[in-house]
Amino acid sequence: MSNAKQQDGLNLADLGAALSAEDRAGLVNALKDKLQSLAGKHTDILETLSPAVKKRVEFLREIQSQHDELEAKFFEERAALEAKYQKFYEPLYAKRYDIVNGVVEVEGNKVESADESDKANEEKGVPGFWLTAMKTNEVLAEEVQERDEEALKYLRDIKWCRIDEPK
Repeated sequence: MSNAKQQDGLNLADLGAALSAEDRAGLVNALKDKLQSLAGKHTDILETLSPAVKKRVEFLREIQSQHDELEAKFFEERAALEAKYQKFYEPLYAKRYDIVNGVVEVEGNKVESADESDKANEEKGVPGFWLTAMKTNEVLAEEVQERDEEALKYLRDIKWCRIDEPK
């Protein structure tokens, strides 16, 4: 698969993740309606089929309808699961923020408050962490341009949150 096609697929996946369950269900229904309207335009093709084949096609439509209903339920359950795990991720994100920004210092397996007096001359945190993370991410790497890098070096945190009712 080409990188452009892979990127398009990932963008669609990102779009699906960003949509609420209601929006996804609406999108599925809109696509279904569009497909049915297109199928209506191609009635002449269906008319050329034998009665046995038409019967099979109608049965396949019913299977697709059942699939669409299950998919809408899947999107709802996935949104609830994502919301549940987002709460588990928050403490990890807070620790990451503190380490990346030099709020705390890591000693062995322990995290301790960064002492300003002992390490005044030492570099704090992880400089350029988010720029490096973005440049090494398969999805974002192509989006980061050289002209962006100077500004992106100053990122202190990136957060993702679900918008329950996007407008």
